Amino acid sequence: MQARISALRVARGGRVVLDVDELELPSGSTTAVFGPNGSGKTTLLRALAGLEPAARRAIAFGEPGASSDRVSVGLAFQRPVFLRGSVRANLGLGLELRGVVPVERAARIVEVARECGVAHLLERNARELSAGEAQRVNLARALALRAPLTLLDEPLAGLDHGARTALLFDLPRLLGTFATTTVVVTHDREEAFRLAERLVVVVNGRVRTAGAKAEVYRRPPDTETATLLGYTVLPTPAGDVAVPPGGLRVGCGTPGWTLRIERVADLGNHEHLLGTIAGHAVDLRLPRGAIAPAAGTDVEVNAAECVALRASGGN
Repeated sequence: MQARISALRVARGGRVVLDVDELELPSGSTTAVFGPNGSGKTTLLRALAGLEPAARRAIAFGEPGASSDRVSVGLAFQRPVFLRGSVRANLGLGLELRGVVPVERAARIVEVARECGVAHLLERNARELSAGEAQRVNLARALALRAPLTLLDEPLAGLDHGARTALLFDLPRLLGTFATTTVVVTHDREEAFRLAERLVVVVNGRVRTAGAKAEVYRRPPDTETATLLGYTVLPTPAGDVAVPPGGLRVGCGTPGWTLRIERVADLGNHEHLLGTIAGHAVDLRLPRGAIAPAAGTDVEVNAAECVALRASGGN
């Protein structure tokens, strides 16, 4: 299910929290809406779900010429909310409300519970689940609908490392099985790149860049976007540049800078030089076996590649 957004503007308390000129979510894609906390990501998701009434006329679903401002969605909120009763009952409620007949409803519940790893929880009280269990059931409830558009708001939030790693591994397979067009909201760069083919970077309520993730990554348009994508932003006489992760190295070159080392971090099989360049925090990983300079010294560093940036605050 394709979604197209035009002139979407959402304000609360006299303050604009989301302002999107144009954005397209292609049919069959998984898109990560990525940005810092408070940037407007969840508001965009709510608009797509029809929960922002003033925004409905700005969103069209389906092919041009045969589009609609409404579509059936499967939505998993960031914080799972369950009704009284078993996991099975909670998984079945949305299907019942959509008019799915009992036999098919029962079959869908069994299938999605098995694939999401919660089959053993079906008879448990849904309000007595652990955080990891609740997130998987929350996801299963949205996926069971097999909706044209699936919306996931921070699906890995609040999980411990083990539960997050396991669900991050399983999610692409689950989306491929139960979802068609998917939008995932996240503030985590790894999650965005692991889960999606397309990225929408939102900062201060505005879309800074959108497209295939490789293209978005290669061409950060401004300082804030580059920082979110993991680049180190450094000054040069011609303006700021973004150096990709691992792109800084010790030695003279062009472009080059002087790194003031504040401390050396030993991470077991390699060391990192932590310091500043012209007031910018820098983390430089040394090659294995390299001798680390002492803290408090200056070291010449350079970048083999970098991206020229425009000033922050662009649309």
